[in-house]
Amino acid sequence: MKFVLFAILIYLLYQFIFNLLIPVYRTARKIKKGFREMHERMNQQFQQQQDNSSSASTNATRSQTAASDYIDFEEIK
Repeated sequence: MKFVLFAILIYLLYQFIFNLLIPVYRTARKIKKGFREMHERMNQQFQQQQDNSSSASTNATRSQTAASDYIDFEEIK
């Protein structure tokens, strides 16, 4: 009798581990990896936007400086 109960307990433990714990662990690991990759991509995009905005502001400053150096003149007759 004890042997049957022990065998059932081992079977239930086996089913619990391989049908619940291991799949949950693998899924959690995949989700964490996905979040980590998404976070890295967002940081890269943010960095690219910062680089683009700083170069655009530099170009705008250069064009404003060139435009302010220009002096209008009127033709005198």
